[in-house]
Amino acid sequence: MTVKVLVADDQALVRGSFSLLVDSAPDLTSVGQAATGAEAVELAGRQHPDVVLMDIRMPGMDGIEATRRITAAPADQTIRILILTTFDIDEYVFSALRAGASGFLLKDTPPADLLAAIRVVAAGEALLAPTVTRRLIEEFTRRPEPARRPLAGLPDTTEREREVLTLIGLGLSNDEIAAHLHVSLSTAKTHIGRLLMKLDARDRAQLVIAAYDAGLVKPG
Repeated sequence: MTVKVLVADDQALVRGSFSLLVDSAPDLTSVGQAATGAEAVELAGRQHPDVVLMDIRMPGMDGIEATRRITAAPADQTIRILILTTFDIDEYVFSALRAGASGFLLKDTPPADLLAAIRVVAAGEALLAPTVTRRLIEEFTRRPEPARRPLAGLPDTTEREREVLTLIGLGLSNDEIAAHLHVSLSTAKTHIGRLLMKLDARDRAQLVIAAYDAGLVKPG
């Protein structure tokens, strides 16, 4: 199945380059270019892409607000947002993930890696390697703490599922979670799938946020 990609960036050269790169892959196709966040929202609603490559800093509506609006639209629940940033930990990246983005990439990512990232996100996975997750956690702990939700705010989760959520919040991969709990990889994936459903989370990135918001993972 061909993955449809929308490119949103305020620089015409960047938009054109990414679109050409996408179209060079036999399993990907570019379905539009947006120069602003508002255009990205409008095009996403019209074209229904599988993945949006979203710049953060754009005139008018920025990429964070555009991400929030796209992921909140009932008709666009399957759209995945891949944030493009100039810095390793952009000051707005965490806000974008909280708004519903599935991950982020540096703009100087090698072309083959960018195409691979699009495929990963289109498949429903979060583009957050354990090392990236840990850096995001470090960034999160430097920010003012949000109001913590009590454990009762994690509806119908079992003790084991909360344990898995804690390990996700600590940045462990599926293999590491399985090894830590002495269970099979398929069992670990089952627990993660149930957490995604019970917490109404789009992907692993939002599970990391949920672990912190619930106080399962402590700063520091």
